[in-house]
Amino acid sequence: MKGVLLLSGGIDSPVAGLMMLDRGMDLVLLHMDNRPFTDDRQMLKVRSLADALSKRAGKPLPTFVAPHGKAQARIAKSCDRHVHCILCRRMMLRVAQAIGEREGASCIVTGESLGQVASQTMANIAVEEEATTMPMLRPLIGLDKEEVVVRARALGTFQVSTAPGLCCTIVPEKPSTGARLSRILGEEAKLDVGGLVAELVSGAVRL
Repeated sequence: MKGVLLLSGGIDSPVAGLMMLDRGMDLVLLHMDNRPFTDDRQMLKVRSLADALSKRAGKPLPTFVAPHGKAQARIAKSCDRHVHCILCRRMMLRVAQAIGEREGASCIVTGESLGQVASQTMANIAVEEEATTMPMLRPLIGLDKEEVVVRARALGTFQVSTAPGLCCTIVPEKPSTGARLSRILGEEAKLDVGGLVAELVSGAVRL
């Protein structure tokens, strides 16, 4: 049983990975690199978090970094700003599926917790999930933030995740919290989605 974990530099995704490792799942780690809309400190965090998860797994976990900043720039240039986060997540899931299938994974694992940010409302989650045919696991979906923090401290990742770093600067001021699939598909028609996914997958590097 193998899953591809979308690993950010934040608190949640390492804890999601920890929970699945403790259930016996093998993991492939994928970081979607948002530079130039973030800074190099995020990569330092990701390396440390990958090391912590590898230590918990008892072996080095394959860790890939995809150049997601390219997708962010094209979405920002061509599409409605209010749905940027949803388009971003859908792109992430497509890349995760492609890399996961290549690496023998059968599911995508994320650190989403219901309602924590705009992209994690029930309506938006449903629209985002439509972009992939791979099963998605969200081990944190019913936990509150304090429960996640307790687990992060136990894993030893809390200090790394909360260290200074530039958050994604391309997030819209007023993101949509209730997007409709028809609207999102219309926005994606402004992009070469297949070509962009292929570009990100081919540009992904292994740490």
